[in-house]
Amino acid sequence: MNKPKMATEKGVPSNSRVLMLLGQLERMNGEAMLKDVETARQVTAKILHLIQTQEKSGKEVMSKGSTGMEVILSSLENSRDVQTTLNILCIVSELLTVGRGRRVGVFVSKGGTGVLFQLLINASKEFPPSEELMLQLHSLLAKVGPKDRKFGVKARLSGALNVTINLMKQNLLNNKLLLPCLQVLRVYSTNLVNAVSLGKNGVVELMFKIVAPYSKKNTSLLKVALDALGALLKSKTNARRAVDGGFVTVLLTLYLDWHRNDTRHRHMLIRKGLLVCLRNITNIKLGRKAFIEADGMRILYNTSTECLPVRTLDPLINTSSIIMRKCFPKNRLPVPTIKSAFHFQLPNVPAAGPVAQLYNQPPGVDDVVDESDDNEEADADTENDTENDDDDKDLLVANDDIETDLNKLHPKRNPGRPLEELKVYERFFLELSEDFQGYNFDCSKSASTTSASSPFSSSSATTQSSRPIIVPTAQALSPKHVPVPSSQKDCNSTKGKHTLPSPSAPTPTLPAPLTPLELDTIHLTKDQDKKEKSHIPSPDTGTKLSPSQGQMIQQELANVLERVSLEEAGVLKAEEEGGNGDKQEESPVSATRHIQSPLLLGGIAARRVGGGGSNFGSDCGSEGAEDEGGEGAVLEVPDTALLLPLHDPDLYVEMVKGTRSVPEYAEVAYPDYFGHVAPTFKEPLLERVYGVQRSKIYQDIERLIHPNDILDKAVYDLDIPSCPVIEDNGESLKFNSQFESGNLRKAVQVRKYEYDLVLNSDVNSNHYHQWFYFEVSGMRVGTVYRFNIINCEKSNSQFNYGMQVLMYSVQEAISGRPRWVRTGADICYYKNHFARSSIAAGGQKGKSYYTMTFSTTFSHKDDVCYFAYHYPYTYSTLKMHLAKLEALRTPQIYLRQDNLCETLGGNDCPLLTITAMPESNSNDHICQFRNRPLIFLSARVHPGETNASWVMKGTLEFLMGTSPLAVSLREGFIFKIVPMLNPDGVVNGNHRCSLSGEDLNRQWQNPNPELHPTIYHTKSLLQYLVHMQRTPLVFCDYHGHSRKKNVFMYGCSVKETVWQSNITATSSDLQEDLGYRTLPKILSQIAPAFSMGSCSFVVERSKESTARVVVWREIGVQRSYTMESTLCGCDQGKYKGLQIGTRELEEMGAQFCVSLLRLKRLTGLRNHQHLLDLENDIMTHTKVVSSSTTTYVLEEDEPDFLEAIDYSAESNDEDAEAEIEQVGEILEIPDQLSDSETNHRE
Repeated sequence: MNKPKMATEKGVPSNSRVLMLLGQLERMNGEAMLKDVETARQVTAKILHLIQTQEKSGKEVMSKGSTGMEVILSSLENSRDVQTTLNILCIVSELLTVGRGRRVGVFVSKGGTGVLFQLLINASKEFPPSEELMLQLHSLLAKVGPKDRKFGVKARLSGALNVTINLMKQNLLNNKLLLPCLQVLRVYSTNLVNAVSLGKNGVVELMFKIVAPYSKKNTSLLKVALDALGALLKSKTNARRAVDGGFVTVLLTLYLDWHRNDTRHRHMLIRKGLLVCLRNITNIKLGRKAFIEADGMRILYNTSTECLPVRTLDPLINTSSIIMRKCFPKNRLPVPTIKSAFHFQLPNVPAAGPVAQLYNQPPGVDDVVDESDDNEEADADTENDTENDDDDKDLLVANDDIETDLNKLHPKRNPGRPLEELKVYERFFLELSEDFQGYNFDCSKSASTTSASSPFSSSSATTQSSRPIIVPTAQALSPKHVPVPSSQKDCNSTKGKHTLPSPSAPTPTLPAPLTPLELDTIHLTKDQDKKEKSHIPSPDTGTKLSPSQGQMIQQELANVLERVSLEEAGVLKAEEEGGNGDKQEESPVSATRHIQSPLLLGGIAARRVGGGGSNFGSDCGSEGAEDEGGEGAVLEVPDTALLLPLHDPDLYVEMVKGTRSVPEYAEVAYPDYFGHVAPTFKEPLLERVYGVQRSKIYQDIERLIHPNDILDKAVYDLDIPSCPVIEDNGESLKFNSQFESGNLRKAVQVRKYEYDLVLNSDVNSNHYHQWFYFEVSGMRVGTVYRFNIINCEKSNSQFNYGMQVLMYSVQEAISGRPRWVRTGADICYYKNHFARSSIAAGGQKGKSYYTMTFSTTFSHKDDVCYFAYHYPYTYSTLKMHLAKLEALRTPQIYLRQDNLCETLGGNDCPLLTITAMPESNSNDHICQFRNRPLIFLSARVHPGETNASWVMKGTLEFLMGTSPLAVSLREGFIFKIVPMLNPDGVVNGNHRCSLSGEDLNRQWQNPNPELHPTIYHTKSLLQYLVHMQRTPLVFCDYHGHSRKKNVFMYGCSVKETVWQSNITATSSDLQEDLGYRTLPKILSQIAPAFSMGSCSFVVERSKESTARVVVWREIGVQRSYTMESTLCGCDQGKYKGLQIGTRELEEMGAQFCVSLLRLKRLTGLRNHQHLLDLENDIMTHTKVVSSSTTTYVLEEDEPDFLEAIDYSAESNDEDAEAEIEQVGEILEIPDQLSDSETNHRE
């Protein structure tokens, strides 16, 4: 028996019946098929029967290596007989029905789509066309279309679009034929160009003849018709055509009809289809206007409210929400200008950039909103067929910012300025030339050196401030409490160049009282059975770190440095006794100080306690101001010295007096005065309640539906400088933000217990709204209050992923629990209806702000509470902390405090030098002292990243500690530390900028000495070190990250940057010491909050002017890092599922120090010039931890978010819609979400 010519798969019998028939069909192709029509019919009928009855026959035809599909398609092209063609179409249909799309893919790859279109064109030329043939063809095209990416283009080029349209017009009542035509039309319309063409041919109007009111008949056809109509209406031309035809009202009427009659919810997909049509129409301004005029807001609001109890109807509710939010009329932000409420005139204005635009803006320009708030795109006629480009877009976005210039990727030391100019900085490096020849090492009190230019001298306070400081709960030190300077012991240098004063000398730590303040009018009372004490350490009573701290750290080092404990034994014991602080008698703070209130400073009565007019009743003072020296109620102020040895309320007030702010703040916030004791209980990430965002959005929509319920009453407004607190009849909360680091511009009472809050822009800027810190009083106990911060700018936030706001209760503090706690329920972050002008959005029109909303309940009557974005850490707190640290120094510690420079606002920028004193003044010891490697640390260049200061606090306290680890660290390194690079921004409540209105971490390439003094002089310090051939071993800039979890580092690597880009490089180009990974690797092994997997060592173009990249590229520091600490919490390690607190942040600062010590110990480091890669050594000494090999980390690493945050017309609503249909609100699939602020990572 002869073998058929067609190829068969190995293992399939050559005498298979279906293959024999296909071989026969193959031989008939061409002339034979036309001549022997009957045989062709019989052969194709037999093949069809075999495939229908035997599953293996279909497998044989579609098996790999078989040419069965080519034979079938060839026969289909050559057949001129209708019955034979129908048989072959049925064969193809049967074959494609199974196989999960793989068979369809094979069919498309063999050119099947083109054959079907050609057959359709040929069949249309017959008159009348065969209905059965058209039915089969369209059914097959409906199956093939979704799998063929070129389907729309092929249909348009072949002329098939018109064939289908004409067939539909002729068969509107023939549902059997109409259904497959609509199915194909649905696929046609997914191509935007096709949709425009179909719209011009009247298909939109045709579709509205097909969609019908509620009926139990033909529901499948109606569903497909609505899908096709929805696809057509994605074209803006078609959407306009629908609006002009009055079809918005038609769609709303149909939706209402189906909603009322579909009581059993069996036709949800039809109702959803109607909403999708409305959603696409409202993507254009005309559509939104028509929707409002047709009372669409009320219709969708009412129908959605009725759907809320039925969980399965969530897709309808969510789509309705998107439509309503989009159509909600854009509101004006309730401020006169988006520029900061505070004005600071710059000494010179930059020639270009945002600040220059701000200053060059013509007077009278409305910068709050634009004339048109819609981002209308070009007409659909110009819409391109971009279906082929989709796959490439994500790739381009991901790698677009990576530096590809190899010349820029190779660090080249560039001192920048000649040594003659830099010699002025020699005074900041006295330790490099100090000979200690006249120093008496036997003097027990000669602990350290203190620069004469210390910013903490008494002259600092007296010369900088003559204004009265209003302290709500305490007062400046009474004259009898101001220590008298003791006589210094004779331990000074004989050369007279540099004095080494006693650590007990009060001059550098305690400013003298201000002369203008009438301190005699201050009344201070203490419990009679308690001895009066000053909080300023003295030689006898100075506060010391608990000895247990050093022992604990030393013990942990033996345990492979798994963690460093910052808790003092006394703190732990006291707080454990206090439990969670629910009962006042269990308070960890038992000592109290009784203070008269109100306080009179400088003859001016202090504001009533609470700042907004509230009072504490019997505890907190009278209703109004009393006469000077009059008796007031006594307020018990907790004595937190037991738990906070480095916090002194009185010293804090003194430091505030020397702090300069643009608004000239004269008040002190309670939390900064009392201090913060980290709670011992865990604060887990907030679990998001299902539907919480939707419920908040519906409350917002109700403002438009029921406007009579809205109060819209301003209760606090910084734009009324004379009286920001607007008095009322006591029915409103009282707000205040007029204190250091405070930020709240305006509060508007929307409903009785709901407030819209507007944040202030950074000074000399019109944006950066993120940091907030404000006071609330006058609350009712047990009432749920809702707060909406309505002018946020980032497109997503950790508030959507478990982060809570921070609250500080004064009543709790008085009860002995002075602490910030995470609070707030129903927290979510979403796009709102307040328009952001193009001036505020970088030239883009149609942008909106975002709302961060939370609800809270107050527990105490007449309380004063504070809310903050993160744990506040003010500039005055830093000054107090440094002064207290200075009192902790021992004779073995070399500590020097210099004033690096003065900021634009007139504040000092402290520079610290910390190391160990030499053992003696012998040449060997002095040489070892001078040649210690340098570690350069900085923090708080971005004021809103307060966590950076808490990490720095942990670092400083560790370095000044008495533990063996701290001693070893000081003996091994010289630390140069700038703990706050942006004092002005911190003081004035900025989030990102300095008073120049610029991000200082984008000025390192070419800092201006007038506009960016702290950056200019810090860079100059580094440049001086390059000239002196003392380049630091490590540079690290502490930051906070608002959109990722954990603590991690960004570094710089040529090799890893090249790996993440498409540039070609030689092996010599990629040569670099892998030591840059050592420090992060150590941290990942010893610090529980640190995540190596989140680290990145890729150099990006947008970061080329940051500290990390400039110090790496110009100064030549290979280990130049940014250490980012989360503002939210951790998703790995020991702290997984917990929000981060100050205890963990300070621990991280100490762990950083331990990692440096680990680095030193592993290398036996004495000279840092030749530090080798230590990764292998680390892996053998400590436990192995996994880390990712790819280090290019995008802006976010959160799972995809199912409740659409962005409800605007320009958003990708299709993707959001697909997500909303899923069950639940948050997927566990990691996904990087894009952000317009991608440059704001460091």
